[in-house]
Amino acid sequence: MIERSWGGFLLATGLLLTGCAGGLNDRAYERFAAEQGYFADRSFASRGTTTAPTTPTPTKKPAEPELGESSQLRDYLTYAALHSPELRSAFAAWKAALEKVPQVRALPDPRFTYRNYIEAVETRVGPQRNAYEISQTFPWLGKLELRGDIAAEQAKAALHRFEAARLKLFYHIHKAYDEYYYLRRAIRSTEQNVELLNQIESIARRRYAVGADSHPDVIRAQVEQGKLADRLRTLQKFRAATMARLNAALGRRANAPLPWPTEIPRPRSDFSDEQLLAWAAEANPEVQALDREIAARKVGIELARKEYFPDVTLGVNVIDTGPARGAMSVSDSGKNPVIAMISLNIPIWWDKISAGVREARWRHLRAVSDKAALLNNLSADVAMALFEFQDSGRKVNLYRDTLIPKAEQALQATQIAYAAGKAGFQDYLDAQRVLLEFQLSYDRSQADRAHRMAELEMLVGKALPVGNE
Repeated sequence: MIERSWGGFLLATGLLLTGCAGGLNDRAYERFAAEQGYFADRSFASRGTTTAPTTPTPTKKPAEPELGESSQLRDYLTYAALHSPELRSAFAAWKAALEKVPQVRALPDPRFTYRNYIEAVETRVGPQRNAYEISQTFPWLGKLELRGDIAAEQAKAALHRFEAARLKLFYHIHKAYDEYYYLRRAIRSTEQNVELLNQIESIARRRYAVGADSHPDVIRAQVEQGKLADRLRTLQKFRAATMARLNAALGRRANAPLPWPTEIPRPRSDFSDEQLLAWAAEANPEVQALDREIAARKVGIELARKEYFPDVTLGVNVIDTGPARGAMSVSDSGKNPVIAMISLNIPIWWDKISAGVREARWRHLRAVSDKAALLNNLSADVAMALFEFQDSGRKVNLYRDTLIPKAEQALQATQIAYAAGKAGFQDYLDAQRVLLEFQLSYDRSQADRAHRMAELEMLVGKALPVGNE
């Protein structure tokens, strides 16, 4: 999913130099999205595929998907990538970090100095009235290069954080989409059970009319009808809140209409903790960002040591001199003296410089410790997500292959026995209730498995090799 390496960074630098350097705007962002190919071709919806970035088309805006009845998860991810303010913020942070590199590698501004002698200084060759000086400071050898290296590493870290923001956004989209899909399935299953319960209640009334059933059975059926109707109304009203959550992740207004999802990915695969942890340490963008921070802090130690050496300032001074006064003229009369100048700062406050070196070392140690802590938390998160993914997959198989078929058979057998007077009405209601709960649990497990897979991909940082049911 995220072959994050020098290729992406060089492409990004190319974008900066060939069209995006004019400033951050929507067109630059959308062009970046199209050229990188992340949002359309490297989404959770296309797991297990590797698609190279599309050929750059700098003047063409990427096609924006319309979210309609035929839209799939892939379209939702593309839409979110182009409209999410959080992702644009991470993009802007990366672009700002790129702009830092040429700033720190440039020499300090030259300094121009003008002096006016309030009282002219009389000399043999004439009065001196003004002095002009221009100077340029040159940092000690290697300082500018090291500063540039630090800024470049920090820009790479910002690029990885942008990728982490994209993965986090896609995970939230995936989760909200899966919940929306589950809500649709729950409403459909509940509606089917309402129809079934209506038939049961009708049968109970007919049997009560001929004296085959008691009045309490009819009451129980009607109570069950009320409970199931209330559950159905709750699910139907919950659609607005679920849409609002998905719209927020998409960067749309909360009450924007969204069609029901038609399907969700149904991955099935087995991973070991060791495989996932190895992939996470290699491709997780947060880990990669800390790797870049560690590299920047290490260069910072070397830069801090350079403060023991002075910076050099070179300059030229010209003194404005008027013609000599008096009857006797001299050959040098009125000539402007030109003075070459070299200046060095004297780094004598070694305690201050040593403190700077120690500070750089502590910052490096902090970055190394942050990475170790991240890897520890990442291993725990991967282990939990893997367990929940495998557990939900086990439940999907259990409900689909065993429990739901058995519950359907039990309901049919109870219905026949009830019609023959060999089973009580409560048995009929219990069988119907069990079937509904199994159906809802099956749909719940499907949604859980899909977004646990998305969570694993967010943690690992790349598409995982999986198959579909």
